[in-house]
Amino acid sequence: MDGRRVQGWDGGARDGVPVFFLHGCPDTRHAAYAGDAAARRTGVRLVAVNRPGYGESDADTSTHQSVADDLAFVADRLRIERFAVLGMSVGGPYALACAARHPERVTAVGVAAAPASVPELDPPYHRDDLDPSGQEFFARLARSTPDEAVDAMRADFEAYVAQLNPADPDDAALARRFLSELDPRDAELISRPGPVVEERPLGSQSAIAASIREALVNPAGYLRDAAISFRAWDFRPEEIECPAFLWYGELDRNASVRNGHWLAERIPWATLVIREQTTHLAVLHENWEEILTALRLA
Repeated sequence: MDGRRVQGWDGGARDGVPVFFLHGCPDTRHAAYAGDAAARRTGVRLVAVNRPGYGESDADTSTHQSVADDLAFVADRLRIERFAVLGMSVGGPYALACAARHPERVTAVGVAAAPASVPELDPPYHRDDLDPSGQEFFARLARSTPDEAVDAMRADFEAYVAQLNPADPDDAALARRFLSELDPRDAELISRPGPVVEERPLGSQSAIAASIREALVNPAGYLRDAAISFRAWDFRPEEIECPAFLWYGELDRNASVRNGHWLAERIPWATLVIREQTTHLAVLHENWEEILTALRLA
């Protein structure tokens, strides 16, 4: 893969049906750990790969399609010929790009709480809780170049990182600061005690802190996502040939159900599921078993 390093995680059922997971922003392969037990129960081999610039994955001027090619390269290295893809939040468009670009390999695609092609939405922003200045900001991003998008997002991102202070060695303090930024329902969900994955109990302060540090150790991943996520895509969802599953939450403030309806109208073999009383992270984390089962059986 042109000499770049890629960091990943290979979990679930070793001999199961392969599902590649694409994380949100800023996030990493750690987001897939919560699905490990469900993957084992449902017979899924769950593989998560950090996008360029996240954790130890080398930075790159990536696009949705280049990340799709990266994923196909990793599948080759793992000797996996055909696989499903699942994208969470900003990872959703990357998963869709993989399905569109590699139709001979992708058996099914799922997205959970993902933005649609923001410039094509009406109105052109993925959230419905924005004030007029926020609406104009995302409308401006949609018209910007990648460099302009990075410049527009950098200051807020740097302030966010400074407030979190991921270099703080105090796991408990770092986890508290991170959780305080989330919807309380999502914060409670990812704090629930769980089994040990990668030597840390899920939901523990040490696990949450490790996830935050890996996501923010390098700003390049977030800023590259910022450069392309809210601008026109380099692929068309109409090109997707495999079954597609779209899961959205009624109470999701990060990606309203408008995004799901937009995708469902354009992807030929799409199934849209809207969960009542469900927030952003809960779309995935409360439904791992259902989601993985749908992708395995497609």
